[in-house]
Amino acid sequence: MAAVLFGASAPIAKLLLGDVEPIPMASFLYLGSGFGLLIYRLINKHSGVEAKIARTDVKWLLGAIFAGGVFAPIVLMFSLRNTSASTASLLLNFETVATTLMAVIIFKEAIGKRIWTAVVLITGASILLSLDFKGEWGFSFGALGVLLACALWGIDNNFTRNISAKDPITTVMLKGIVAGGFSLMLIFFTNSNFPNVKEILEIMTLGFFSYGLSIVLFIFAMRDLGASRTSAFFSSAPFIGVLLSFAILREFPNYMFYIALSIMVFGVVLILLEQHGHKHLHEQVEHDHRHRHDDEHHMHVHDEDNNVIEHSHLHIHEPVEHSHKHTPDIHHRHKH
Repeated sequence: MAAVLFGASAPIAKLLLGDVEPIPMASFLYLGSGFGLLIYRLINKHSGVEAKIARTDVKWLLGAIFAGGVFAPIVLMFSLRNTSASTASLLLNFETVATTLMAVIIFKEAIGKRIWTAVVLITGASILLSLDFKGEWGFSFGALGVLLACALWGIDNNFTRNISAKDPITTVMLKGIVAGGFSLMLIFFTNSNFPNVKEILEIMTLGFFSYGLSIVLFIFAMRDLGASRTSAFFSSAPFIGVLLSFAILREFPNYMFYIALSIMVFGVVLILLEQHGHKHLHEQVEHDHRHRHDDEHHMHVHDEDNNVIEHSHLHIHEPVEHSHKHTPDIHHRHKH
């Protein structure tokens, strides 16, 4: 669903927004996600059971905000000045690779041959989809800048993974408001044309769904799947965009789309069929996140009978060793 909502942003923006410049577009997309979620939070302030962001989470949150919400878009915008559209489209697929490499090398996320194969297939399918044999090709410092922007988004994804157990609405709300506010200042420094009120409302509405709600769902996915698997699934977003372009704009995909789609589907199936299970040790840990007690990992006792009701609080996991199928969720980020 995160990929569907994000993939829908390009064709809908093309349909609704006309010639809005990149910096105002980025600013109001982020502000739409942030303030849209803020309004949702104010209306539903007592409806959630998610854990609050703690002081120890702030470093990861700030790192994600500035890496992915502030610096990455700025680096990308400057890089696109000296990079052909076809080259940039191909290089932007590096985000999934960067996310996976960082998750494995730096954060020690477990990935087997099946997941590596799926990441390669899905990334390769996205590259095929963005091939433009008629465009200009070239490699330059601008292209290196696009790669740097993808690396920054990879950092953002992995930092966000580290706080995925906490309230995702608050996380995305803060990212949207801070990043959007920073881009808003850039509008005045760069003398960009300011959109009219109708365009601003359209952009912010699109931002709420395609950036705000999409990233909230992305974080929920990382909570259970880890960064690499979530990014691999999220790489299907360009295909969603092409399908919607066909449905909404009547832009028919070429033969390369069907080849790429077949490869992507095969990669997704590999992830869905993954069977990862072994004997593993959970060391003692104290943390706070939304949970219930009808699983094998939450054995602490409450005064009240709420074992099957979702709730959040600071709790301790005693050491336990057992064997079952699992993904790199918040309880299974052990070394292999």
